[in-house]
Parts: sequence; C-alpha cells; structure tokens
Amino acid sequence: MTLDFVNETDIEFDFSYEEIADKVIEAVLDHESFPYDVQVSLTITDEETIKEINRENRNIDSVTDVLSFPFLDYEKRGDYSFLDNDDSCFDPDTGEVMLGDIVICVKRVIDQAEEYGHSKLREYAFLICHSMLHLLSYDHMTPEEEDEMFGKQKEIMSILKIER
Repeated sequence: MTLDFVNETDIEFDFSYEEIADKVIEAVLDHESFPYDVQVSLTITDEETIKEINRENRNIDSVTDVLSFPFLDYEKRGDYSFLDNDDSCFDPDTGEVMLGDIVICVKRVIDQAEEYGHSKLREYAFLICHSMLHLLSYDHMTPEEEDEMFGKQKEIMSILKIER
C-alpha cells in the first residue's frame, strides 16, 4: 500500500498521523477483503481549506470534518470484481489500485473528540475508517446503507481496539 500523506497544518498530536492512517487503511482493506494493493492520498488541513474544497466540489459552503473523493465507479457496493478487467484503475508504475483522496480537517478532529468525549486518536482513526469505506463504495444516503456502513465502521474500530 502507498499512502501519499500531506500535513498542511502545524498541529501535532501525541501519535503519528501516518502510522495510524496506515493501520486503519490496512484494517479496512482487510475487513473488506479488497484484493489488490492500493494507493490512497490523505491530506490533513485547516478549516478554511476544507471549506473551500467542500464549496468547490460539493457546492456546500461550510466546514466539514472529512471529505472523500473515490476514483472508482462501483456497479455494486462491496463488489470489486470489475477491477479484474479494468486496467485504467491501476497505477502503471506501481500496479496499485488508485482508490482516491481523503481530506481531514484537524480542527474538527479536536472539536469532535471533545464533543463526543473520546480521544483525538479515536476521532482521527474513525474519520479515516469512514472515508475509506466511502472509497470502497459504501455510503449512508438511505437507512439501509447507513446501517451497513455504520456497522462496518463499528466492527473495524473494534478490531483495531480503538473504541470510545
């Protein structure tokens, strides 16, 4: 797995952003039995930047905690078989599937950890888990989709032993 990591802030936590991201990404890929090596881009940014990205890409003029930009178009949630016949999804230099981009607002990590009464590590890991599931085709637009996705999040965070 290749993690293209960028921290655009000067905020540091008492854990390694990259190590936790690697751990969570691998756990999600294992949980979902994703059959290929992947590339994921993860950017840690500030409120102003994520608000601008949200406005430009989603026409929502507000700060959000995390944005996910999947590179793949799935025919069916959790079905990765189309990759067997689609070379366009693979980086020709590494052979890895280009899953997409994750952007996290570090201020929201801090605020939400306090609001929900858990650690910054837990909030950061949760946002990566949530976003990775988006990159792997899952969503929460209907009650059924929400139940499925949120159930997976809970299972993965439990496997990681990063719980509230």
